[in-house]
Amino acid sequence: MFAPPEIDELDIRLLDALQRNARSTYAEMAAIVGLGSSAVHERVKRLEQRGYVKGYGARLDAQRLGIELVAFVSVYTQYDVQYDAFHSTIAALPEVSEVYSVAGEESFLLKVSTRSTAHLDDFLTRLKSIAGIARSKTTIVLSTPFERNGIALDELVGERAPALRAVGAR
Repeated sequence: MFAPPEIDELDIRLLDALQRNARSTYAEMAAIVGLGSSAVHERVKRLEQRGYVKGYGARLDAQRLGIELVAFVSVYTQYDVQYDAFHSTIAALPEVSEVYSVAGEESFLLKVSTRSTAHLDDFLTRLKSIAGIARSKTTIVLSTPFERNGIALDELVGERAPALRAVGAR
């Protein structure tokens, strides 16, 4: 897999630095990629304008906030589901953090975070009342031994990957 033609290896290294620490200064990123701060600022601005950077945000500790349970809910829809209404209804549920349209028996896979099993039960009751849902299947997460926050960007540059790894060692 190769990087899109409109971005180069320096852009990839900047994107990698941003996803590792979006609070990095332009001077810190400049030291990583070997450019001046103003050149880094221009490149980052261009990457944002072209849509490579979708936004910035903090990763919160869900457990410290009382969100103790993560579950994946497979949703099986009826043949006559109205997808636009279904999507907006699902998106309005605060427990849902991610929605994937998937191939297979189920139509969607939801990532859900709740305070407890009682809260999950309440969520599932509300979910099942949504028009167009035939049934659901829930898998509760016991632990998360590994979670990648971001995209493994060294894969985008194919044969140039060793050079990327040397610069931004993980």
